[in-house]
Amino acid sequence: MQITIAYKVLTAEQWASFQAAGTFTGAPIDLADGYIHLSTADQLTETVDKHFAGQAGLWVAAVDLAALGDAVRWEVARGGALFPHIYATLPMDAIVAAAPLERDDKNAICLPDAA
Repeated sequence: MQITIAYKVLTAEQWASFQAAGTFTGAPIDLADGYIHLSTADQLTETVDKHFAGQAGLWVAAVDLAALGDAVRWEVARGGALFPHIYATLPMDAIVAAAPLERDDKNAICLPDAA
């Protein structure tokens, strides 16, 4: 089965700017690497634990990969796993759900519900 939704973790400030502008050009690491980092549902908790440990006020945005077409590339990253990367600006209309980051009773990141 092909993955059609991936997730972007944003700070509260990044999320507010994204909402105001209608587009997201990337977090500092995205800008440095030349693409916007995303994670699949299975990769999300490890991504948050590794790159956002101890940070509060985070948001998780669900991204419709099909809406981005050829701008999405699956590339080898952490541990040899394939991660989705966006080689373009992320438009708000590609976001299908977003919510403040929360964890379940097993400490996994809760995925935002599509409305």
